[in-house]
This record gives sequence, structure tokens and C-alpha cells, in this order.
Amino acid sequence: MKVVVVGATGNVGTAVVRALTADDRVSEILGIARRRPEWEPPKTTFVAADIAGDDLVPHLRGADAVVHLAWLFQPTHRPMVTWQANAVGSARVFAAASAAGVGVLVYASSVGAYSPGPGRRVDESWPTHSVPTAAYGREKAYVERLLDTFEAQHPGTRVVRLRPAFIFQRQAATEQRRIFAGPLLPSVLLRPGRLPVVPWPAGLRFQALHADDVAEAYRLAVVGDGRGAYNVAAGPVIDAASVGEVLGARVVPVPGPLVRAGLTAAWQLHLVPAEPRLLDLAMQLPLLDTTRIRTELGWSPTVSSFDALREALEGMADGAGAQTSPLARDSLAGRLQEGVTGVGERST
Repeated sequence: MKVVVVGATGNVGTAVVRALTADDRVSEILGIARRRPEWEPPKTTFVAADIAGDDLVPHLRGADAVVHLAWLFQPTHRPMVTWQANAVGSARVFAAASAAGVGVLVYASSVGAYSPGPGRRVDESWPTHSVPTAAYGREKAYVERLLDTFEAQHPGTRVVRLRPAFIFQRQAATEQRRIFAGPLLPSVLLRPGRLPVVPWPAGLRFQALHADDVAEAYRLAVVGDGRGAYNVAAGPVIDAASVGEVLGARVVPVPGPLVRAGLTAAWQLHLVPAEPRLLDLAMQLPLLDTTRIRTELGWSPTVSSFDALREALEGMADGAGAQTSPLARDSLAGRLQEGVTGVGERST
């Protein structure tokens, strides 16, 4: 089968391409990204296209399945840019899949699409209205509604939406540092034992998994016969104690309002790229029940959430990366460019 991966050069996209190349049932992969990479995996051809404005139908024509992963986290100070890429761009991908006659559509939703449910463990029936004040949540919830409409209008298309927790891997560490922490974070401090004390928003708990494990979920969604939504997460739940264990530090809980006030000031001063409303969303996330994907698709994680987080933090400390533009290795020149072009003001 031929599979088109939209957003093939980022954290999840590179892992999905690797997983698909290892499956004998997949004969051809077309990777779509805004910038063609140097990376040349087997069975894979890359094309440069922007889902926000380019004609996608020619690239999708002849495909058996489309995996839509493309997503902009930045620029948080220019919400119309992310809306055009994420909300409008997703609508254009779905329309192109319909026009090209693609039989399988797999979409990357997120735990961030879920309505607030702190402390609750929820299955796929939990509402997906998110926290609309956060751009990420607002856009993820909107695309869920787009997909509801698409499913109703195209009953012959097998539609799968995966809702994973936080996704980590070593080669995406620098990308995630750029997206969430910005150029001022001294990465060396992320090595275990370097920080004696780590402040932590009181009550913050979340799930995570390794990119290779979520890629296996996407592979199963493509080559299997599943339909609908699937939660994807590994255990155990990450909290203050586990972060302290990973970093080899004492964790001090800080009241949420105080953390938010500090993040708001840093974001408004363009010192960090992550907007404070993203913290609001993270504090209200439910925990994911993964029974459905385990029983229906036979999926199970091979890497614990702790080990995935540890790998990412070590990757940030080492400036790790890969041969694609989103995953470019850390460098002094790159950090200077981040600062000069405006933290939170440019696409990553």
C-alpha cells in the first residue's frame, strides 16, 4: 500500500516514517513537509508543500492511506498563523483526501483535545471541547469537529483519530526545547544532579510515551481495520516525585497561580515561547484510559513514560537532533536566531 504522511519531518512524523518503512505491507511512502529534509529513509520520497495554501490533491492522489500529523505550536504571539496552519490546514488536508479518493484517513489528535478532567481517567467518549482559551486546545477541538463532519459525509472512508499523551524521543529534544522553553534555557542544567532544587506547579500530573511507541500505534491504525478514536499513553503518570527522580533533584511544589504569573510575565517579555494558557490546559488534563487501543489494535508501549522523559531531557542537555529542519541540532547560531527573530513570534 502507498501511505502519505503529512508532517513527516517532526517529532512524530519521523518516527511514523520509520515504523512504516519496516512494514512489508507498505510499499511506498510520500512524506509531505514545508521543507524537504536531507534524510533519505527507505521506500520514502519527500515533497515540499504547505498545507495552509498549496494544492494537496496531486500529492494525495493514488494513496491508500493518509496520516495527518502536521501541526504548528509556534508562533504563540501570532494566533492567526497557527489557526491558518492547524485549523484551516487540517480542513484542506481532509478535503484533499476526499477529492483524491483516499480510503483511509488517520489524524493526530491529542489529549489536549479533551475537556477538563483533572484527576479523572477517561476513555474515548469523554467530550473533546478542550480549554478554548489556549490556542492549542481550541485548534485541536475545532479539528475534532471538522473530522466529525468528514466522517458523516464520507461513511466509506475509514477514519481513525489517535489521542496521544505527551510524546518524547531523543532526536526531538532540541525541537521541544525551542517550542516550549526557548533559547534562554541553559540545557546543561537538565543533566541529572545539576539542579539541586526544581520548582514544579503544584498538582501538575501528566502522561507521556516514546515517539516509537506512538508510531507503532499509527502503523497499526494504517494497516489494520480500526475506526474511531484511540487514547495512547504509557505509564506511570509523571508527577513532581517522578520529575525529581529523573533529574536527581528535590522538587518544590509552587502554587499554580504563582507559576502562571511568572510564565505570563516571561511570555509577554518574549523570554519564553510557551503561552501561559497552555499551562492552564495542562493543569486540567484528564488521564487517558488506553483499554481500547490495547484490546482492539493489540498495541502496548515498550518504553515507560519515565524513560521517555529521561531520554528527552538527556537529548536537550546534549543538543540532540536529526536531519530535518524541525529536528535540527542545537547550536549557538540557532539560539541567536531564535532570539533575534522573536521568541514566540516565528514558526518553528
